[in-house]
Amino acid sequence: MTQGPIRREAVSDQLFAVLRDRILGGELPPGSPLTAERDLAAEFGVNRHAVREAVKRLQQARLVEVSHGGRTLVLNWRRSAGLDLALGIAASDGGPSVEDLTRDAMEMRACVGADAARLCAIRCSEAAAAQIVEAADRYARTGPDLTELAEADIAWWRLIVEGSGNLAYLLSFNSLLDGTLPVAEVPDDLRTAELLDVEAHQRLASHIAAREAGAVEQLARALLSLSVPSAPRKAVR
Repeated sequence: MTQGPIRREAVSDQLFAVLRDRILGGELPPGSPLTAERDLAAEFGVNRHAVREAVKRLQQARLVEVSHGGRTLVLNWRRSAGLDLALGIAASDGGPSVEDLTRDAMEMRACVGADAARLCAIRCSEAAAAQIVEAADRYARTGPDLTELAEADIAWWRLIVEGSGNLAYLLSFNSLLDGTLPVAEVPDDLRTAELLDVEAHQRLASHIAAREAGAVEQLARALLSLSVPSAPRKAVR
């Protein structure tokens, strides 16, 4: 289906978004050839340089690849794309909804946070453990304003993730904070339950200081899971 000429500003960005949506929505299924460069230029009323820039971005996002025969083929994005596509999925007309992505991101947060806390109990220095305990004590004196609690919670978790010594976990933590992963508003009752569980924060810090990795992982997962929406969803195909 022809979409017609697109706006002239940021032409390659707009074309990338249209082609991305066609791939995510299934209009261009995995294994199919991407529409030829000249045909895309004619369809959207743009020059071929803009088309090449858009296709380059599709390659960078691992949505397409250039085959040995020179054709550009659509990839199965569920197998080839990375977390950097998350914002694109949220902005797309096809693919998972923001609500599904929110649940997925919060589930990932619980898993990463639990294991990061476990590693922190094993790896962090005594000084770092003391900082985590002190931060938990400050957390107990914060609030009851939820905004202040949320800020204190982030600062506390940053100490834990840094203490894990796992760079991938730290970068994932940063992605959740800066919006690289799209997260809608978590229902207030869920987020409030986690933030107001001051006792769990303090116990978790104590377990880290005591190097009780198993107890740390179990408690961290339980605490973070309080903010995971419970609505069911279909498994990833």
